[in-house]
Amino acid sequence: MALERDWESGQDQERCLAKLHWAVEQLGGNADPDRLGKTAALVIQTMTGPWRFFHTPEHIFEVGESGDAIEVLAALFHDLVYVQVDQGVSVNISGYISAFVKEITGQLVIRGRAELPDDPMFAMVAQLFGFMPEEVLKPAAGQNEFLSALIAAKLLEHSLAAEQIAQVVACIEATIPFRSHSEGLSPSDRLHARLQETNARMGFGWQEEQVCHSVRRSVRLANRDVENFAYPSAADFLDNTWNLLPETNHDLTHANSYTVSGYRTSLQKMEGFMYFLKPELVFQTFQSEPPVEAYQQLIERTQRNLEVARLYLGSKLLSIAVIEALSQRLGQDIPLATMMGELSSHGRAIAQLENFLPQILMTVPPENDVEEDVLSLVEKGRGQASSYDIKNSPVATYMIKSIGFSEARRLLVHAKEFFKGTRTAEAFLAACDRTVVETITNGILQVFESRKVAMRGTVESKV
Repeated sequence: MALERDWESGQDQERCLAKLHWAVEQLGGNADPDRLGKTAALVIQTMTGPWRFFHTPEHIFEVGESGDAIEVLAALFHDLVYVQVDQGVSVNISGYISAFVKEITGQLVIRGRAELPDDPMFAMVAQLFGFMPEEVLKPAAGQNEFLSALIAAKLLEHSLAAEQIAQVVACIEATIPFRSHSEGLSPSDRLHARLQETNARMGFGWQEEQVCHSVRRSVRLANRDVENFAYPSAADFLDNTWNLLPETNHDLTHANSYTVSGYRTSLQKMEGFMYFLKPELVFQTFQSEPPVEAYQQLIERTQRNLEVARLYLGSKLLSIAVIEALSQRLGQDIPLATMMGELSSHGRAIAQLENFLPQILMTVPPENDVEEDVLSLVEKGRGQASSYDIKNSPVATYMIKSIGFSEARRLLVHAKEFFKGTRTAEAFLAACDRTVVETITNGILQVFESRKVAMRGTVESKV
């Protein structure tokens, strides 16, 4: 496995170097092989950290695909820093930002004016992001993008002109996700104003159309960064969602030891995020980018994917609520594998809860196409399995087929009261369909019994 990862990392470095070399040459810059080689190694080493499951080298290559040289460079650097996922800033890249940023009580803060070096690249990046000395950087408000853009500027300042780096930085700024309008201005409008000011301060000599072109390019790149929200297939959209879960809950990387409550908490956070999100916060627009019809299609697809994701996550939350409530009869922080059986590995036949649930027909037919899609997703599965979870949802399937989506929605309210501690585990189970709870309970008992049988067989064979 280690050799395979090393081989993949080597392939990614070669691919990254090729893109860097192509982009710098396209822009008429200094494509120094040694310098670009070190940059490619730095990018890929950082992007292949142990907690990276979605924000990986493959993602940055996809975001830059079909873009011009500025977009390709911005894509390569835009996710370089991801403090929440990497649990800090890696040693490899910290040297590029330590002169400008410090840590105070666990927060990253831009140094004060007296501490900051006289650095044109830093000043330009801060201007384009609208950040000031002594400003506290916030994870959800551009922290990662700002630091990524700063590193990009420092790494590229020997290869490109300042006005070209400014365009790269503008693209990275545009990838700050899920921002709303402020004082009647969209994120793209605000970027446009900061580009105008940077143009004046730096003396780039851009005409207004050149500024607008930079903003349109930035919007184009930012929309590719989140294009999975508008995938035609909700299953493909959810595959990406499942890759994001272990980036924010590292316990999920231990496939057979994460707890029932830990898994539930991850689902709950993701469901809350899906309800917070509005399609208009996902995709950006500026002037004719993207064209009106294309933008409307992005919004409509995103809206439907969010509706499917909300119901899908709610269905899984309800099923895990039953498992969690039953687990509390054994104790606190029970591993999910204890209740449902371990994930299969190395071709071994392992008793799992799904093997002991009956195959039944849907008692209450889906009322609309969203419910039909979710039923298919829980029964047949997402597009891909993950290392920490199976792609289908046997318990959710059994529950939905038994009680229907309308009753599931009602029970989810009680489940969330149980999660908050305002309803006991037993009170929640009492509110659920008795046959459903008994069937799931008996299935768990059969998982336990299979372990007893296996243990007896092991003991007898040694005697």
